[in-house]
Amino acid sequence: MSAITKSFPGVRALDGVDLEVLPGEVHCLLGQNGAGKSTLIKVLAGAHQPDGGQITWSGGDVRLKSPIAAMRLGIATIYQELDLVEGLSVAENVFLGHEPTTAGFVVRGRAARSAATALLARLGHPEIDAARLVGSLSAAQQQIVSMARALSHDVRLIVMDEPSAALDPDEVDNLFRIVAALTADGVAVVYISHRLEEIRRIGDRVTVLKDGRAVAVGLPARATPTRDIVALMTGRNVEYVFPERRTRREQDRSEPALRVQGLCRKGEFEPLDLTVHPGEIVGLAGLVGSGRSEILETIYGARRPTAGQVAVSGRQLKTGSVRAAVRAGIGLAPEERKAQGLLMLESVTRNVSVSALSRFSRGGWLDRTAERRAAQQATRELSLRPDNPDARIRTLSGGNQQKAVLARWLLRGCRVLLLDEPTRGVDVGARAELYAVIRRLADEGLAVLLVSSEVPEVLGLADRVLVLREGRLVHTAPAHELDEHRVLDLVMEGSPAS
Repeated sequence: MSAITKSFPGVRALDGVDLEVLPGEVHCLLGQNGAGKSTLIKVLAGAHQPDGGQITWSGGDVRLKSPIAAMRLGIATIYQELDLVEGLSVAENVFLGHEPTTAGFVVRGRAARSAATALLARLGHPEIDAARLVGSLSAAQQQIVSMARALSHDVRLIVMDEPSAALDPDEVDNLFRIVAALTADGVAVVYISHRLEEIRRIGDRVTVLKDGRAVAVGLPARATPTRDIVALMTGRNVEYVFPERRTRREQDRSEPALRVQGLCRKGEFEPLDLTVHPGEIVGLAGLVGSGRSEILETIYGARRPTAGQVAVSGRQLKTGSVRAAVRAGIGLAPEERKAQGLLMLESVTRNVSVSALSRFSRGGWLDRTAERRAAQQATRELSLRPDNPDARIRTLSGGNQQKAVLARWLLRGCRVLLLDEPTRGVDVGARAELYAVIRRLADEGLAVLLVSSEVPEVLGLADRVLVLREGRLVHTAPAHELDEHRVLDLVMEGSPAS
């Protein structure tokens, strides 16, 4: 890709970007949210037409007029927001748009399932049933199905956008094994990730985008210091320093803001006791499938528990009711921010105010001026950018979208904040801002229960850590008494809770 340009109304998304990818290499594409990564890969995928520049494929100039044209050349893209059809089976998703045929007739049923099963086995997941509905699979399993769909074509280049975001360490290792096997066969991979430690493990070369321009092209992935890559991405040096914890001796004497007793869901997590005090951040550490997200959703009322109780400030709640949880002062920032936490076609104002609309209702009419004013005040407290309450939420970066979710619960006046993967899909610069916001909210008296797949994030943010393994609490300790290796040992092997 040479001198690629692309503009949208009022925005120059790409300004003369170059990208060179060699057969059999893993080329890492880095940059903060809004740097132009998504636009560039959509040009490569044929989803966007560039305003200028040239794409050369296997020595010849090409014009990718559509995703189908790109796929026919052997270019497959796996987006971070997976574009699977939940109401179709695994096999139907794998071959969607190019179903197997015999004598001109589409082959359904057994033949398609057999072919899909073979692809899943190639990816190291023969246990995924090709006949199951995709909507019944976990996020990690859906990621594998999306990869199988890419491999169902005669692929020569695969673009992977944040492929490890929903995977636990074992799944990441399996992903890297798959990538190594593909590149050994000469397949090229463009790999996008905010996890810079992954670049060291898997990358060959790195291209860095900033503000729609390539500020570095083809750097050696393993030889370039992380601080240099961060400086290129952000224009400044960013230290991975978490906000300082404050000593809170009064927590031991205060009434818990959140108390969970004997809470369980059959088949998902065993009976669990936990407390979170005002001003405290408690982290849940564990692998994908350990029950972390299910615990948060059950506390929030989105899942009905098999047994157990939830209380806020000493008042027991009706379990299995989101309405009761929200009224009691519980807010949830879900893992799938775009699918579960935001109204993507609505404004920042509506996304922030949606849980508190009754505050702005006068005689059955919505006072939009008061709604807008309150939403803007809440977003300004969190330094959301741009400071435009009328902007569509889908135009914001991942970090600012997450700030909008947090602003919603501030406006609602919540006392307990449940955070599920709060920095997923957020670049390194914005992560530091979110860490500071979360710590400040806790310092102001909010009780925070945090889930993250990144152990350093749990240890850096939390005051106290609960370690889960296969739905069971195996260890509890102050964060400063743990390190990453100890937590990983616990989540892999388990031990009695203490």
